[in-house]
Amino acid sequence: MTGLSTLLIVVGLFLAGGIYSFVKQDMPKSLIVLLSIGAAMCLVAGVVRLEVWN
Repeated sequence: MTGLSTLLIVVGLFLAGGIYSFVKQDMPKSLIVLLSIGAAMCLVAGVVRLEVWN
């Protein structure tokens, strides 16, 4: 695992926690969708950058 892949996965999980928090607070759905897209992109980028695929 490289440092960047670890950072991307951690940020994605942090944003996923934010999604849970925003849903509990009844925030606007558009904001939750935007946050979900960002979290998914961070998690996917972090997993793709892992060096276990070689």
